[in-house]
Amino acid sequence: MPKKAALANHYSSEELKQKYLKSKDSVESRRWHLLWKVSLGWTIKTSAIAVGINYDYGKEIVKKYNNFGEKGVQNLKNKHRQHRGAKKPLLREAQLKKLAKELESRPSDGGIWTGPKVARWIEKETGIKKIWNQRGWDYLKKLRFSWQSPRPKHKKGNQIEQDKFIENLPIKVKKLEQSDPNSEIELWFFDEHRVGLKPIVKKVWSQVGKRPMAIVQHRYKWLYVYGFVQPKTGKTFWYLIPRVNTEWLNLVYKNFARDVGVSQKKSVVSRR
Repeated sequence: MPKKAALANHYSSEELKQKYLKSKDSVESRRWHLLWKVSLGWTIKTSAIAVGINYDYGKEIVKKYNNFGEKGVQNLKNKHRQHRGAKKPLLREAQLKKLAKELESRPSDGGIWTGPKVARWIEKETGIKKIWNQRGWDYLKKLRFSWQSPRPKHKKGNQIEQDKFIENLPIKVKKLEQSDPNSEIELWFFDEHRVGLKPIVKKVWSQVGKRPMAIVQHRYKWLYVYGFVQPKTGKTFWYLIPRVNTEWLNLVYKNFARDVGVSQKKSVVSRR
């Protein structure tokens, strides 16, 4: 039977567990995790396997903990790095604000902002001959940008009309309910979709909390999907048809009315 490791009585097993769970340093967290496992009766070898570290490294962690307590668990490399390896700021506060303003519009080439483009902007702004592309990525992160996939927005979309629709729709439904209080009124949304090749929307840098938009124009062929969704319940109906015209649309409406049970006592309001 493998020999269990002797662990100094600096902390109880429960205290070691809390140290592991609450540690914000990934290296220290793994060390506390190993010590907690050992305190539960695990061998250093099995604890090291469970935590994902080398056996010899695990023995060294236990040895330092036994000799120095909590100080032996500290990640000293991380503490020294702030002094020795800290990157010198490339931009002053005023220049940083200027970069933030530049990022609100497109770069000079008309494309999208990337780490290398920000690095080139810093070169031009500071006069430094060579800025590594990684520093451009650092400053995008510093200004609270993240790598995101844009939400597609059709080029024919009218934001003003969309806002009016959202504002007026509840009023229209309320009027219908008042005009016929004995009937059940259901609100459904309808749209059609052509199945085919779809443009690929790649990720771009954008501020955290703000979803970017990408203007796209979908070009499809072949099969069409007609879908209805009830916002209140999430219930859906969908129909596959070969083309879009008045004849097929009326057929879809007819089948939809049958499926949802439209009658004299039940009306459906459908909006695209």
